[in-house]
Order: sequence, then structure tokens, then C-alpha cells
Amino acid sequence: MEPHYNESRQLTFHGEGAKLFGIYIVNILLTLVTLGLYYPWAKAAMLKYLYEESELEGSRFTFHGTGKEMFIGFIKAIGIFLGIYCILLLAILSKNVTIMSLGLLVFYGALLVLIPIAIHGALRYRTSRSSWRGIHFGYRGDRKEFVNMFIVGSLISIFTLGIYSFWFIIELRKYIFKNLRFGSLTFSYEGDGKAFFWLNVKGYFLSLITLGIYSFWYFKDLFAYYVDNIRMYQGEQQLVFRSTATAGGYFRLIAGNLLIILLTLGLGTPWAIVRAIRFVFSNMIIDGPLDVNAISQTEEDYTDATGEDLADMIDIGLV
Repeated sequence: MEPHYNESRQLTFHGEGAKLFGIYIVNILLTLVTLGLYYPWAKAAMLKYLYEESELEGSRFTFHGTGKEMFIGFIKAIGIFLGIYCILLLAILSKNVTIMSLGLLVFYGALLVLIPIAIHGALRYRTSRSSWRGIHFGYRGDRKEFVNMFIVGSLISIFTLGIYSFWFIIELRKYIFKNLRFGSLTFSYEGDGKAFFWLNVKGYFLSLITLGIYSFWYFKDLFAYYVDNIRMYQGEQQLVFRSTATAGGYFRLIAGNLLIILLTLGLGTPWAIVRAIRFVFSNMIIDGPLDVNAISQTEEDYTDATGEDLADMIDIGLV
């Protein structure tokens, strides 16, 4: 078969607010009726729809995760959180200052360890259960290495009053992308902590001075910085991700979604989700030669969804 090269490509989202609304309402009702136990199946149903409506080069993505897999992880996650909250509660009930201080120390220390474990686990699970044209994604990061890096970076960020956090975020992204795989394709992230720091300083103060007006340019710059620094490699060939988002586009997205959600008392959330995904996909271009027929499967299966549920419970954004 002749190699198929395309110098520029773009993701397309075919999802519809009405169809997503049907899934959304059923998920809410069943989650309420089951006192939250249906949540893993609700999440699996949502992800399955969003993946299957996402297209690249004429082929749709697939999410292979199941509610059962996520339920097992969900129960484990609840058990872990109940454990650390019980320690905190018992420490508070003791009314002893020393015990309360130790309880708080254990609680926040446990969170500091659980967050990187959640990120690592969620990345391993989500990527292994995601595919395109039968080829699976994968994440090869080492948990111990990632946890150590996260704890050190978090502590330095705390001691520098948050200043180091900008370098920390970039280092995390570099580590994650370095360990991402799509079959035989590899990735990297080329961001720089110093540039990211000044981008945020500029965006924050100009947004403050202009009473929020500049924030749309700030969001546009942040999105561009995240996207423009992603690289994908096929052998010696490099593909570059490129943002085409504008401040006006961000204004229409944010203002429109706020109105949709507020005027419908939250029922319009599925339409807001569809608009957000379409915005991201329509403003992200992948430039460079890609032979889609030469991508080969390299990743192992992984079915422990505990990290996925921990990430949800701590409310960590992974995308």
C-alpha cells in the first residue's frame, strides 16, 4: 500500500447538543436514584459518545473503558478518601492542639501524594482505553518518578509563594508528553517556564487594569502556548501543533456558554460542552507529514481505573 501523507490536518467534532442532552439527563437521574453509584457508568457513557463523535482523517476515535472498570476504581477511590477524612475528623474531635495539627499534616500530606498518583493513574487508564483506527494510545511514565517530581515541585512552589508554579507546570507537561504514545508515534512539549511565567504576569495585570476586558486575549494566549508547543514524531518526521484561536472567538465561546447555562438553569450544559469541544478542535491544526498507514500498535492493555476516579474526586483537570 502506498504511504498516505497529509501536510496539515484538523480534528472534527460531530456531536450534537440534543443527543448529548439525552445522555446527560439519563446520567443525572440514574446517578441520583442510585445515590451516586451509577456515576462510573455515567462517565463511561459520556466519554464513549464524545470519543465516537470526534474524527481525524476520516476516522472516529473510540473509548473502550467500561462502567464496571470505573466502578471498581470508584469504590477504591471512595475508600481512600474516607480513610484520610476519618483521620482528619478524629483529630478534630480529639480537641487536642497537637493531635489536630498532626491530623492536618497527615491529611494534606496524603493529598500531596494522592494528586500525582491520581494524575498518573488517570493518564495510564484513559490513554490505554482510547484508540483511533484500532491503534491505542499509551502513557509510559513511572509512578514513583512522577510522584517524587510532583512533591518536590509542589513544595518549591509553596516556599516561593507560587512563583515556581509556572516552571512546575511546564515541567509536568514535558514529562507527561515525553511519556505519551499513540502506537509508534511519540510526543514532546517544548514550553519554557520563564516564557510561561511572563505570559501569565502580563495576562493577569492587563486583565486587572482593563477590568477583565483583556482576559479574552489572555485566554487566547494561554491556549496558544499550550497548543503551539506540542510536537508529535513519526520516525524522523516532526509534526507541529498550531493554534488559530482569537480573542473574539474566546469571547463568543465564554459569553455564549454562560448565557446558555444561566438561561436554561444548567440544562443547556450539553450544548455548552459541544460548543467548547468544537472551539478547541476548530482552532487546533496539526502541520507536518504523517503516514497514517505506518502507525503500528505498541501499547499494552491497562484496566485499573482507580486513578481516573481519584482525579475526578480531587477535581483535577487533565486535558
